[in-house]
Amino acid sequence: MKNLKKKRRIQVLIAAGFALVLATGLIGYGFKDGINFFRSPAEVVAAPPAEGEVFRLGGLVETGTLVRGQGEDITFSVTDGGASIPVKFTGVLPDLFGEDKGMVGTGTMVDGVFVAREILAKHDENYMPKEVTDALKEQGVYRDPNS
Repeated sequence: MKNLKKKRRIQVLIAAGFALVLATGLIGYGFKDGINFFRSPAEVVAAPPAEGEVFRLGGLVETGTLVRGQGEDITFSVTDGGASIPVKFTGVLPDLFGEDKGMVGTGTMVDGVFVAREILAKHDENYMPKEVTDALKEQGVYRDPNS
């Protein structure tokens, strides 16, 4: 009888270990595309991302670079004061998107151009994403909107 209990206990432990490994693998697979790291333009220039790597790029839309092409094609440059990255986006921009305004885009680098699949803009006159604010402060070009 003791031998049967010991055998059953070992089987339960093996099944629990297998379930734990399977759950960890599924969670990792699920997060594979869901984790996007934020980078400022200066960080992208200093350490270019791997080809096909999805990340978030944020900064200020440079004045004079916003060009609306045919249909929904838009190009512009994003800067943090230290570097500038050209951006290409196809789609409808948020209403509050504009030159010299904060933005964060999600996408990949293709031949030195950030191809964005999503663009987020500030939601009121004082808001700027924390990552963008921190990157601008590091470059020494942050302007407090309340002053």
